[in-house]
Amino acid sequence: MPEISRFLGVIIRMHFRDHAPPHFHAHYGDFEITVEVEGGVVTGKFPKRALSAVLEWHDLNRAALIENWRRAQNRETLLPIPPLE
Repeated sequence: MPEISRFLGVIIRMHFRDHAPPHFHAHYGDFEITVEVEGGVVTGKFPKRALSAVLEWHDLNRAALIENWRRAQNRETLLPIPPLE
């Protein structure tokens, strides 16, 4: 599963040819969530501060996430997305 970003101890990944709806996976220690690209719906558990950072990053990078989802569906190389600063 390719890594597309990393910040504040959070690793963001996207699977190739994953199931719809478009989403990404975020890992923080032993925690994992999935976040839908379009609506920001979160599945899973995350510490509050890490979740806030992921959702802020998601809001700032929605277009890049959609592009990476398209690329992943076509098994193309995913592009890195800048970390949250």
